[in-house]
Amino acid sequence: MTEISPSSLLRAADNSDIAERLREFVRDRDAFSQNTWDQLLSVMRIGCRWAEENGRRFLPMAAADLRDYLLWLQASGRASSTVSAHASLISMLHRNAGLVPPNASPLVFRALKKINRSAVIGGERAGQAIPFRIGDLLTLDGRWSGSGRLQQVRDLAFLHVAYATLLRVSELGRLRVRDITRAPDGRIVLDVAWTKTIVMTGGLIKALGDLSSLRLAEWLTKSGLIDEPDAFIFGPVHRTNTAAAVTLKPMSTRALEDIFARAWREACPCQQALPNKNRYREWTGHSARVGAAVDMATKKYSIAQIMQEGTWKKPETVMRYIRHVDAHAGAMVDFMDNHLST
Repeated sequence: MTEISPSSLLRAADNSDIAERLREFVRDRDAFSQNTWDQLLSVMRIGCRWAEENGRRFLPMAAADLRDYLLWLQASGRASSTVSAHASLISMLHRNAGLVPPNASPLVFRALKKINRSAVIGGERAGQAIPFRIGDLLTLDGRWSGSGRLQQVRDLAFLHVAYATLLRVSELGRLRVRDITRAPDGRIVLDVAWTKTIVMTGGLIKALGDLSSLRLAEWLTKSGLIDEPDAFIFGPVHRTNTAAAVTLKPMSTRALEDIFARAWREACPCQQALPNKNRYREWTGHSARVGAAVDMATKKYSIAQIMQEGTWKKPETVMRYIRHVDAHAGAMVDFMDNHLST
């Protein structure tokens, strides 16, 4: 990615201390995930453009200007979650520039509260990927197992690993053949170096069940990657029905999400999903995580267990995914049913 000079994007050149702190911030960019950094740069570009067009200052940003900016985002059609993300990233930018974030002002607090309230009353609902559940996985397993097409062998192995590990698409793409070991019973164990929420030297260990281990082993054997420890586990498949041995970069997020799109067309050719937020019309990269969480909740696994498997830090995130599971079995429903039956 092209190096971003803070002084070229922000009106901070007149303050050498702020400019230097921003340069230090850019030099330490590896402290943040690439996704966070990309989001920050996007907010900077949008915010700087808005400030320039409206005669405002982006950094330091006054509380009144931030309020107007957030209200402008909402009026432009951004979802309330997107507006909140902009506010958080602007706060992050100010902190790293050694400035007091304008978010602490009651003006901004009231603006965000107004935006969220009007969004909810207006019918906005949080978007959610269509769950890819265990039944869907087994349906595809029945259709693609034993396929002579190497792409389908890879896609099936990928879906098995995605569902079994609850890893994010980017985390799946980074897995290499050298990260694989075998448990005493022959099952595959994956050494995940780090995830979005777990960054520590110990990493994360994910074990696969019998069927998922079998499908991953079949892909590695048929593709020849089993003898390439430095190769990414899930790499490109050529039109000649051969796999690329060693690539410099993992498959792109778009290419990995295309696996879910092909799976949707194979398993649900006649099903039309009701889109939410005009995005989720078929399975996407997040579908396996959502589906696995739903399946675990259906089988009465605890929230803590689901959070551990999916490396979620907040129970609210899991609750949002499983909110429809056993919605009919709440305490009040149980009380009334028992009362009326006596």
